[in-house]
Amino acid sequence: MQFSDVHFGDENAAAVEAATRMVCDDPPDMTIVTGDVTRFAEVHELEAARDWLARLPTPLMVTPGNHDAPYLAWFDRLFRPFARYERIIGPAWSQTHLDERVAVHGLNTARGAQPRMNWSKGQISRDQARQAVSWFAGAPSDRFRVVALHHPLTEMIGGPMTGKVWGGTDAARDFSEAGVDIVISGHVHAPFALPYPFADERTYAIGCGTLSVRERGVPAGFNIIEVDDREIRVRAQAWSGSHFEAYRTWSLDRRR
Repeated sequence: MQFSDVHFGDENAAAVEAATRMVCDDPPDMTIVTGDVTRFAEVHELEAARDWLARLPTPLMVTPGNHDAPYLAWFDRLFRPFARYERIIGPAWSQTHLDERVAVHGLNTARGAQPRMNWSKGQISRDQARQAVSWFAGAPSDRFRVVALHHPLTEMIGGPMTGKVWGGTDAARDFSEAGVDIVISGHVHAPFALPYPFADERTYAIGCGTLSVRERGVPAGFNIIEVDDREIRVRAQAWSGSHFEAYRTWSLDRRR
């Protein structure tokens, strides 16, 4: 199960509650939240996000997004952008999960400040990508391999906004060559699924919608991701105003 861009402070309260009931009633093998759990990384927003995350079934991984660095506290944003997040939510820069079915590496593509005008855009360093690839190399080869981060490494064609991730194309190539199965992200507030044009083209970028009121032409939603030996199925869910319903489904060939 993938949630993203809940933006506590601007959350769609009814959709969040309905999604929480769904995931608790039928717990997945793993729950992943790919960033922007808050609006401005205010303490009360982070605390609301923490309380919500505590309700979700485990194993649970949460990666930060650009909205999880303070927007209004400039000293913190410049010199310790994820200190609040780490104190209240958990690790910001790197985390891993390995069990008998999946190997997941979470990365932070958000930055507090950047040498460009739009600080909301993403970055991934060569070291971040190399460390993830090295970790996957040490994981059992039969595990389903997932990279979780906030910004799409390559752009969603026709998407409502861009990630413009510095280092994104190189990282997408590295992950493809390392045999990563999926790279899941948020940020654009719209679901998508597409192959990276590298290696065997069986590494897929999967994007998730938002559970906030900050919609960009797509209803609030989340992703259900199902995997078997032949196929990856991504079922994007959309909020109708009273319940979730199927929005779009992708069936992705995972045979290498």
